[in-house]
Amino acid sequence: MKSKKLNKNKDASGQIVWAHFNNERSYEVIERDDGFIDISTGAESYFSEFKDWPKYQKEGLKFAKGKALDIGAGAGRVALYLQKKGVKVTAIDNSPLSIKVCKKRGVKSAKVLPIEEVDSLPFNSFDTILMYGNNFGLFANPKKAKNLLKKFYKITKEDAIIITESRDPYKTKDPAHLNYHKLNKKRGKLPGALKIRVRFKNYTGNWFEYLFVSKKEMKDILKDTEWKIKKFVESDSGSYIAIIEKQSPQ
Repeated sequence: MKSKKLNKNKDASGQIVWAHFNNERSYEVIERDDGFIDISTGAESYFSEFKDWPKYQKEGLKFAKGKALDIGAGAGRVALYLQKKGVKVTAIDNSPLSIKVCKKRGVKSAKVLPIEEVDSLPFNSFDTILMYGNNFGLFANPKKAKNLLKKFYKITKEDAIIITESRDPYKTKDPAHLNYHKLNKKRGKLPGALKIRVRFKNYTGNWFEYLFVSKKEMKDILKDTEWKIKKFVESDSGSYIAIIEKQSPQ
């Protein structure tokens, strides 16, 4: 869950990945702007083998084709799997330490690059864009999403697809989350919008926007863009994969 390129002292997410890579204890503290705190077990999921992935994530990757761009690559689990399948894949992340781990784990093409700068990549280069790990959230808000989708259009080939993961924010009964939804509505934001930062040991990341959306909200965001939903891959939880097709210019 990363947006802009981070310096070493702000790269809390990268420090979590780096700790796990070095067999040290890792955990992830997520701090939300309303004071809510959540703690996870760390970076284990970033290193998981394909056989251990949820079924819907496995199904989503079946749509990958041609040359791929893995956005928010983390420790490189998606890129490494595709490489083994013979796919030419470029992994990008705004975290220098995460990219360092990607390279050490064998990702052939990995670079530090925030999502906002994808248009610095070569024109008409990719057949597939991957945004796993709920990384549809990197779009942050509908306005930014539409701007980034224009950049995606420029760097992708004619029949390109986006394979992205999100979580339906409405599939919760937690009062803390439901109250945050109400706060977001008062602020003129989508209920699933987040303003968060990551903490680990003495490292504190920058605040950034993230976004969870329902399937309907995702379709609404894609309206008036050159991208359209092809298929949703469901799960038993609130998470899902969306396969998004590039449309021919009108």
